[in-house]
Amino acid sequence: MRGHLQTIWEPQNRTPILLVSLAMILSIAFIDWYTRPYLSLGLLYLFPILLGAGYLPRWAIVVLGLGCAALSELLSSLDPAGSFFRLAFESLALVGCGLFASELLRKRRLSLEAEERLCSLVETSPAAIVMVNERGIIDLANRAAAELLASQEKALSGHPIENFLPELKLALECDKGTHFRASMQCVGHRRNGETFLAEVWFSTYKEGPYRKLDAIIADLSGDGEATVEFESDQLEQRERTPLTDREVAVLQLVLRGLPNREIATRLEMSTSGVKNTLRYLFAKTEVYRRSQLVRVALERHSDLL
Repeated sequence: MRGHLQTIWEPQNRTPILLVSLAMILSIAFIDWYTRPYLSLGLLYLFPILLGAGYLPRWAIVVLGLGCAALSELLSSLDPAGSFFRLAFESLALVGCGLFASELLRKRRLSLEAEERLCSLVETSPAAIVMVNERGIIDLANRAAAELLASQEKALSGHPIENFLPELKLALECDKGTHFRASMQCVGHRRNGETFLAEVWFSTYKEGPYRKLDAIIADLSGDGEATVEFESDQLEQRERTPLTDREVAVLQLVLRGLPNREIATRLEMSTSGVKNTLRYLFAKTEVYRRSQLVRVALERHSDLL
C-alpha cells in the first residue's frame, strides 16, 4: 500500500516539487547570508536535494549538490584555510545523499509498477488464483477464485485457506527452509458447504522474513451441480498403499526438506537404511524423484503427516 510520503513523488507533482526545492535553496542561501557570521545553514541544503532527487537525472543531482556545497562554502564564516577540504567533503555528502535517495525512489517505483501489473494480471485471469500469507490467511483472491469457492469477491480475503483447501495449509507449515513447486488433487470445500475435486498448482516462497504461498485452483468435478462425495471417496482410496511407521517417519522428514544424512541422524539409522526406505516409498507411490514424492505425500497421505 502506498504511504502518504510516496505520493510526494507522483509524476503529476514534478513541477511543484522542483519549484519548492528551488525556493528552499534560495531561502536557505538568503538566510545564511543574512545571519552571517552567526549561523551556518549549509547542512539544510540536504533537504531540497532529497526532495528533488525523485525527479532529477543523476547528472542534475551532481550539479545541484556541487552548487549547494559551493553556496554553503561561499557564505560560510569559517577559516578560509580549510575551505577546499570542507567543500570536497560537503560536495561528497550532498551528492551522495541525493544519488542514494534517487536510486531508492527509482527502485520503489519499479516495485510498485510490478505489483500493479501482477495484481492486474491476477484480477483479469480466468484461472482461480489465491495468495496466502504466512499465517495461512488469504491475502488476495481474484474473481475466478471467489466464484469457484462460492464466496463474495471481497469476502474471500481474510479467511483461512484451510477452510477451503486444508492441504495447502499443510504445505505452508512445512519446514521453513523448504520451498515447493508442485501440483496435487485434493478435496476442496466451498463456502456453502459443498465439496468438489480440485486440481491445485501451488508454489511456496519467502517475501522478506515471511513465508507465503500462491496457488491456481481448477474444479475437476464436471458441471459442479452435484456434490463429490463419491469422488472424494475415490480420491481417498486411489492407489493408497499402506505405509510402515518407519516410512511415515522418513516421509515426514523428507517433507521438511532434510537430506538423507540428517534424516539418518534424527531417526538413529544408517544412511543406507534411509536410501532403502526411500526406494520402498518410490515404489509404493510410483514416483522417481523427491519432488514427486512430496506431491504424492500431500495428496494421499496428509492425514499421516
